[in-house]
Amino acid sequence: MNLLQQIFTGLGTQIEEVLLAIAPIVLLFIFLNLVSFRLKPKKFWRIMLGFFITTLGLILFLHGVNIAYVPVGRHLGTELARLENNWLLIPIGFVMGFLVGFAEPAIHVMVKQVEDESGGTVKRKVLLAVVSLGIGAAVALSMWRLLAGFSIYYFLIPGYLLVFLLGRKVDKMFLAMAFDNGGVATGPMCSTFILSMAVAIAAEIEGRSPLIDGFGVVALIALTPILSTLALGYLYKKKEERDQKEKQKLQEAGAENG
Repeated sequence: MNLLQQIFTGLGTQIEEVLLAIAPIVLLFIFLNLVSFRLKPKKFWRIMLGFFITTLGLILFLHGVNIAYVPVGRHLGTELARLENNWLLIPIGFVMGFLVGFAEPAIHVMVKQVEDESGGTVKRKVLLAVVSLGIGAAVALSMWRLLAGFSIYYFLIPGYLLVFLLGRKVDKMFLAMAFDNGGVATGPMCSTFILSMAVAIAAEIEGRSPLIDGFGVVALIALTPILSTLALGYLYKKKEERDQKEKQKLQEAGAENG
């Protein structure tokens, strides 16, 4: 009975919050359908079913976050901060960041759309791995910052300067993808589990403040996937230039033989 009570505690509040968030979108869609779209009844109710499934999924997910992800993140962070060898937080942070990035639903949606729109030029698995590596690097750097105690500006300012430099050397498609990847990387998995873990670690390390040192990990997670995607775009551009040079050499060789 106590377990069931813990599971359902706060569910009513979560339902209310999700309904308040979804209702304006649903009402706007219904209004536009009446005045403009005029969809066939079958298609209209199919979309309404989609709204219902989305609402139900959000309620279950966010409730699961409150009763599972956040407490687990806090507990894990507390235990990790008590390790005798604190430097282990850096590789552990990298692994945790990579796995969380690999499991982030928004990233999977993003990379699938990129693969579809690029006609398979940018492979979904490659982009997923690159973004996940970026998130892993962000969490590892956050752990280093927690241990050393220096300002987050030492990462953010040089990082965004590098973004602007790389942005001028890649295709516009990769530039657009990079900033979207930075946005989707800070999805519900990272914002709940990793942030809770970082705040808990900061609370356990002597001389660190959860408010000053614990927060900031999401800002780094938003930055590093941009850099990793731009680096991938730079490699793609160099490969394309190399292929064009080889093709040109073959054409010139063929012309000379002809």
